[in-house]
Amino acid sequence: MKLKLDLHDIYNRGAEIDRALHGIIQEAIRKKATEVEIIPGKGSGQLKKKVLRFLDQKEIKALYHRIDKDAKNHGRLFVYFRHK
Repeated sequence: MKLKLDLHDIYNRGAEIDRALHGIIQEAIRKKATEVEIIPGKGSGQLKKKVLRFLDQKEIKALYHRIDKDAKNHGRLFVYFRHK
């Protein structure tokens, strides 16, 4: 199962971005999704940096397996999960 989160609509609202990211991570765990696609968009890259900082937090990092950046589209990230 693959989930998708598009952050275009809330790009300038920090608290909403954090809630959306927490929500999609929790949903992936609950539904045992193997992949979450996060779309911060291309823009200046600030939103992508914010997303990467969020994902790099110790307590969040423990929840997923790895992150890939889309080589063909720098406005997308993929977060992969392993479920027991």
